[in-house]
Amino acid sequence: MEIRQLRYFASIVEHGSIGKAALELGMVTSALSQQITRLETELATRLLQRTSTGVVPTAAGIAFLKQAQLALRHIDDAALAARQARLSGHVSVGMASSTAGVMGLAFMQAMHERYPEVRLRMVESLSGHLGAMLGARQIDLAILFQEEPAQRWSVLPLLDERLFVIGAPALAGMPVARQARLGKLGDLPLILPTRKHGLRSLLDSAFRHAGYTPNIVLEVDGLPMLMDAVRAGMGATIQPGAVLARAENADLASVPVADGDASRPNLIVSVSDDELSPAGLAARVLLAEVARTQVGQGRWPGATLRGTGLHEN
Repeated sequence: MEIRQLRYFASIVEHGSIGKAALELGMVTSALSQQITRLETELATRLLQRTSTGVVPTAAGIAFLKQAQLALRHIDDAALAARQARLSGHVSVGMASSTAGVMGLAFMQAMHERYPEVRLRMVESLSGHLGAMLGARQIDLAILFQEEPAQRWSVLPLLDERLFVIGAPALAGMPVARQARLGKLGDLPLILPTRKHGLRSLLDSAFRHAGYTPNIVLEVDGLPMLMDAVRAGMGATIQPGAVLARAENADLASVPVADGDASRPNLIVSVSDDELSPAGLAARVLLAEVARTQVGQGRWPGATLRGTGLHEN
């Protein structure tokens, strides 16, 4: 038995007609009639008596209606109480700079709108630093790019990001094809993070797989400063598409990397569920919702959503 069937039955009795009730409920008459037949089958008794002018409840229908209306009032009261009970508390959320560019403001606005009494703390840092902060319980959840099996974390696979070669349009050596292969970049000057950065580790592995020795002319760990150098024409970089979401990078040329291993997973990682506060649980759900919206509306270049099944290490 479903709550909607109770509402359907109460509406039919109120109108004395399946057709009129269907019109109010925005349903096809046959579909509404089928729902009542299923309800009567489940209860093993007839609830409505068909007449020449419509329908009237049977004795069993009258008894059922009384209890159904009482149940519906309780359900409506419960829903009202849930809406009026404002979630409070605090939650701290970490994002890498590239992720923050496409997710940070949208998430902060969504949290402010939906949970105005939750105090939100945002931390922007390298993914490795965020993982260490999560392990030390200095933040509640973060978007990370790899799991750490030794940690007792709750992990929600979110999406995969394709990497792009990004540079000034006039930069010599910038790829002009629709896709770029790492082994075909030639002497293109590259500006990359240092080896302690997770993205650099991913790229080094992809370079080895492609048999390519990159022409790295500058190493910069901070994304804002790295992109300053790219915009100044000092070299190109290889970054996830989220970097392109920032307005200051709109005039840069970008070509997706075709190599299959040149992609980066994004995971919503939090302390275990038994440690996560109600505010933290709500923030985790909203974080995934905002990410889906950004991808669905084309605001996250190169991102592909994953099936999000939560698991714990």
